[in-house]
Amino acid sequence: MGAAMIAHRQQANAENWMFPPSGGWTSSQVKGLDLPFDWELVDGVIVARGQTKFWHNDVRDGLLEALKAQRVQPLKVTAEQCVLVDEYNTPKPDIIVFDPTGLDYFELECIPLDKLSLIVEVVSPGSRQDDRVRKPALFAAHKVPCYWRVELDRDQKLAVHEYWLNADTLAYFPAPMHPVHHDKLVTRLPFPIEIDLNELLGF
Repeated sequence: MGAAMIAHRQQANAENWMFPPSGGWTSSQVKGLDLPFDWELVDGVIVARGQTKFWHNDVRDGLLEALKAQRVQPLKVTAEQCVLVDEYNTPKPDIIVFDPTGLDYFELECIPLDKLSLIVEVVSPGSRQDDRVRKPALFAAHKVPCYWRVELDRDQKLAVHEYWLNADTLAYFPAPMHPVHHDKLVTRLPFPIEIDLNELLGF
């Protein structure tokens, strides 16, 4: 029992982060971990987030600005903030929209999943499987109402795949009016939004 308790209390640090305990790291064990790269906790394992290209970050920032400009109270919009799925999973979506009601502004680290209204992932070569399969399944299972997957098509134009949650099956389905947005994104969830996608690309 003593060894188990020591393992449970073990904190991740710069020397041991790649060697999780038998049950995996928990969010409390990796809290405050400072590493020379961006990372997230996936099934108890600390996973490095890959380098992204300029277009990915520029599109993410453009979407962030547009969502912030059009948001309705009390919703907030932020980027690269961890969300608390459970003690073994704290992913960092590219963008989230959430309701901050009841949250502590100065102490908040990971956003509780039940506060989220929308998750946006901009797909890069290293994140295709995660953004197309694993993360949508994870977020739908935890009742996040809306999910956008943003990709470059073959003509290097943006395509935004919009998904809504089926509350009965806990799975996403394509938004009925515009499942894929080209040129302009227009939707009513999680609030009325209109974004010129072509303006987000290019210097």
